Amino acid sequence: MELLIIKSGRDYLRFKDDGPLFVGLEKASVFPLDQLEKVQTQASSLKKNGFPDVCIKKLVLTEEELST
Repeated sequence: MELLIIKSGRDYLRFKDDGPLFVGLEKASVFPLDQLEKVQTQASSLKKNGFPDVCIKKLVLTEEELST
């Protein structure tokens, strides 16, 4: 599974009604690939508002059996 995520420096972004928050990966907002245009718009807006390190990353998830 591939998802989009927005990163700034070492932090990730979580989008809430009251604005973006800097969080760890486990709390970050993720988006399906078909929402690339929306994610690009959000990243562009963040850059214009003083966050030059913002970038879009592709998060690749794999599922495997857990060996115990």
